[in-house]
Amino acid sequence: MLKFVGLAQAFPEKRSAAERDDDFLEINRTYILAKAEEQASRCSQCGVPFCQVHCPLHNNIPDWLRLTAEGRLQEAYELSEATSTMPEVCGRICPQDRLCEGNCVIEQSGHGAVTIGSVEKFITDTAWKEGWVRPLRPLSDRSGQSVGIIGAGPAGVTAAEYLRRRGYTVHVYDRHDRGGGLLTYGIPGFKLEKEVVMRRLARLEEGGIVFHYNFEVGRDMTLAALRAKHDALLVATGVYKARDIKAPGVGAGGVIPALDYLIASNRKSFGDSVPAFESGALNAEGKHVVVIGGGDTAMDCVRTAVRQGAASVKCLYRRDRANMPGSQREVANAEEEGVEFVWLSAPQAFDDKGGAVAGVRAQQMRLGAPDGSGRRAPEVIEGGDFRVEADLVIKALGFDPEDLPQMFGAPDLTVTRWGTLRTDHKTMMTSVDGVFAAGDIVRGASLVVWAIRDGRDVAKTMHTYLAARAGASAKKAAA
Repeated sequence: MLKFVGLAQAFPEKRSAAERDDDFLEINRTYILAKAEEQASRCSQCGVPFCQVHCPLHNNIPDWLRLTAEGRLQEAYELSEATSTMPEVCGRICPQDRLCEGNCVIEQSGHGAVTIGSVEKFITDTAWKEGWVRPLRPLSDRSGQSVGIIGAGPAGVTAAEYLRRRGYTVHVYDRHDRGGGLLTYGIPGFKLEKEVVMRRLARLEEGGIVFHYNFEVGRDMTLAALRAKHDALLVATGVYKARDIKAPGVGAGGVIPALDYLIASNRKSFGDSVPAFESGALNAEGKHVVVIGGGDTAMDCVRTAVRQGAASVKCLYRRDRANMPGSQREVANAEEEGVEFVWLSAPQAFDDKGGAVAGVRAQQMRLGAPDGSGRRAPEVIEGGDFRVEADLVIKALGFDPEDLPQMFGAPDLTVTRWGTLRTDHKTMMTSVDGVFAAGDIVRGASLVVWAIRDGRDVAKTMHTYLAARAGASAKKAAA
């Protein structure tokens, strides 16, 4: 260990833009064993590991880096999966530059962070290849109690795995025809190949978790009916309601929500028939594409458009590069692939030509005084109007919660002023007895790693609730 002085930081080789810009394969190659061991050996083994402190899962990062450096990969994997249900997913899509790697002590000293995410991915991919990933097996028999989980995204499937390990009968209900949530349908394959998600889901199914796809609470069954069917419920739906733009012409054809666009692209990657893609409505091929937004979803959209063969791709964002919420690594990848970023610009109207969008009229912005969140608020520059040609505009402005009480037919399900579900901070239970909630539907749109953390936490509180119910029933029966 402690080799960071003599060994430079080295990420896995990245495929060139010319090689990768027409396929949906992951852009980074994997480490070879010697390189993973070498990079892991750069860890300084801090007394206070800030990488672990700033990881939402508090992964035992220094310990599995040391084991990797020593060539003890199976032990490294076992330690890694002790705190995370999908370390190979986090290794691929976590914004490590803002979390573990961004807070690495040797990064602060100017030596370049340990490549934690790349090593994490290597460890778990190796575990799958070598057969070290163990089947999901219940540790005890609590099959007399059942749990229903609404949503097969990262929070839902994480809770499902932990509850199944404890022996409960677990049913997962999801509106889509495949599990994984946004891991499957929101994140493009060049960041997360779908086989990585599908093998995790297959392991859960083989472990006895029952998945009910194309199931919508409210349409197929009310929340109350589903609650009566199970001893406890978990709502882990995520947030899917797209934030919109209020501007003239926003209803023109070709002005589309980001998630519709990404879902269509990911479905095509599975080989599905997608009429809206095949008609060209959700296909960027040959078009001048403008993406509005500056988060990770916007980066997914611009890079997908490049791969679909767009004539040009521009990203309009109202702040500057330094204040962009998306990963700086993703911005760099997009620039390499030919995306043009138009910083400090905001759309004012959309040109509607015969019912179809023909351009975006925008205004130049500048950053003024900080707003209530501490970020500098964008202000309009008078006379800074300009126009960008576009025949496909993708709105990637973030997501809000859907109206779950109305959707689920559950008026007693209370929400916060932001529309997220209101829960008890200790038990994670909603206002309805036995109905818990976790993930983005509670905290708002956030990172996958936080959803996994929430799924892990809620599984503990649900177990406490179910154990208390079982104990009360046993006492009643004895009496």
